Amino acid sequence: MNRTIVNPYFALIVGVIAVSASAIFVKFSDAPSGVIAFYRLLFSVLFMLPVFLIKYVKELAFISKRDWLYATFAGVFLAFHFILWFESLNYTSVASSTVLVTLQPLFAFVGTFLFFKERFTLKAILCAVAAIVGSVIISWGDFRVSGTALYGDILALLACALVTAYLMFGQSVRKRISLVTYTFVVYSISSIVLLFYVLIVGESLYPYPKNEWWNFILLALIPTLLGHSLFNWAIKWISTSIISMAILFEPVGATILAYYFLSEKVLFTQILGGSIVIVGISLFLLDERSGKQKKAKKDALKEIV
Repeated sequence: MNRTIVNPYFALIVGVIAVSASAIFVKFSDAPSGVIAFYRLLFSVLFMLPVFLIKYVKELAFISKRDWLYATFAGVFLAFHFILWFESLNYTSVASSTVLVTLQPLFAFVGTFLFFKERFTLKAILCAVAAIVGSVIISWGDFRVSGTALYGDILALLACALVTAYLMFGQSVRKRISLVTYTFVVYSISSIVLLFYVLIVGESLYPYPKNEWWNFILLALIPTLLGHSLFNWAIKWISTSIISMAILFEPVGATILAYYFLSEKVLFTQILGGSIVIVGISLFLLDERSGKQKKAKKDALKEIV
């Protein structure tokens, strides 16, 4: 293992805190969801632009037509993921919304089962069912509080489905181009999609007070660039499974931040359901990783034989 000045686990913790701040900045903003999403990605692209032009721009010439198509689909899905997730925060709590968005591995599970006929163990299925039960507990608690909270939960689940589609289209392209180029291309496409969306629905791109512009910039810098950059940096020293587990604690960080900065109360159903979701998804990911390792060993043995 190569030595590093910064402890990768410390970087991982900072990364989780950074992405957890996303919902807080959205809650602080009074701008429409489409506008927040547009400026978040636009500023992310602008901050990446110098590095991209200096080091990665030549990669564009080697992107195939199919990869451009997949990247476009990924950008569209990412754009509407942000719209729906940000909109969900107008109706439900940070705790409920962020927990429900973490159900992404389950949507991926359904997608790979339907489209790639991938099989899963009974243990993985039971873990998935447990996570779904946890989400039902959260939604039931929110429904008892108000119908609008339940509506927000539904938007968060739809946002989760869209981010899963974004990841499924993107994972193929990522095998052939660098992370920076892929991120820059997809964020740029998302920004264009969001610009058209904002103009079509008649939302205002300006004017906004100074604090709103700071919100947009901080959304780009902290959760988008800092948070995900730290995850991508830490992956050199820490396994992807550990990073996947760490990202699952985003709802915990977001809930704590919402409690202190937004004075949001946490319901018992959110604690119970959220805990079940996080444990269920964690065990699901561990089982999936274990299954892949066993399959890799079997394939290696077959090659030797």
